[in-house]
Amino acid sequence: MNELELLHQLVAIPSVSGKEQKAATFLASAMASMGFTAAIDEAGNAVGLRENPDEYGVISREIVLMGHMDTVPGDIPVRIERGSLYGRGSVDAKGPLAAFVIAASRAALPPGTRVVVIGAVEEESATSKGARYAAAQYQPDLCIIGEPSGWDGVTLGYKGRILLDYALQQPMGHTAGSQRGAAETAVAWWNDLSAVIEEFNQGQEKVFDQLLPSLRHIQTDSDGLHNRAVIKVGIRLPPGFDIDAFVIMASDLAGEASLKSYAYEPAFRSTRLSPLARAFNRALRQAGARPRFKVKTGTSDMNVVGPIWDCPIVAYGPGDSSLDHTPYEHIVLAEYKKAIKILQTILADSM
Repeated sequence: MNELELLHQLVAIPSVSGKEQKAATFLASAMASMGFTAAIDEAGNAVGLRENPDEYGVISREIVLMGHMDTVPGDIPVRIERGSLYGRGSVDAKGPLAAFVIAASRAALPPGTRVVVIGAVEEESATSKGARYAAAQYQPDLCIIGEPSGWDGVTLGYKGRILLDYALQQPMGHTAGSQRGAAETAVAWWNDLSAVIEEFNQGQEKVFDQLLPSLRHIQTDSDGLHNRAVIKVGIRLPPGFDIDAFVIMASDLAGEASLKSYAYEPAFRSTRLSPLARAFNRALRQAGARPRFKVKTGTSDMNVVGPIWDCPIVAYGPGDSSLDHTPYEHIVLAEYKKAIKILQTILADSM
């Protein structure tokens, strides 16, 4: 199976987060046909292993390439137009995952090297089920997370995240009365929270160091006796942020409303000076690119495994991340092929 066939078939299989079984079965079978020892693990991840023991039969270095095969909802007809492959997940993140598989199947692994390719489940959910399971199964020496960075870019870190669910129910009152309605009270809470966040961000020039709130859902309803307001808020967090104090503050602002906080992930940032980052710098320069090292305002499975594995780690993969989750998601095939070559070079590097 060549690189285009793998990518096309993988993208064509619907795999909304939590419903990845068909994609996992396909990916495990495809890896087995390419010479990997492949299986589906207990979390539902598709895992492929390839190794080259040294002259004594010893494996002294393990590299984990972990991408995710789940996607957000949205049906985008899979097609190739003007050198790009369109489809949900083509960029986020089946393109990077397919590049991992092809590169790992072709790379000339140094003696003593094992490569483990993981197609993880539920990265797009707050659960990160696949990454959490993998974090307890492996202790790699190096890790590359499959996320779109552009073929000439390398991602060193991601902001953290917290989700807040605000809910208020109160007795009905006449709109001409003095009592403020549940909807007004809920909006006031959001405005107060936003003001606190704005104050925190004063003087923080870099977006990576700021709190980034988003109002993800708001709903009001009534049964004739009570009215109710529900708000879901997501907040992207900077490194070293005191999440406990923040949640207490948000709860105090909520007053009589209930406030649930969940899906917390701390920010994580690796270093450009690690052996892995240096290897990418060399490989990209040798390929004629000017390497772009970056940090991102979203989260990824790096947030989950980075602190646990405590090894050199970056995120890399073809694709324009501004197309993530959009109706226009597509990957440029020439960039996809360039990323595969870069990954082959990295895997062959003794570092």
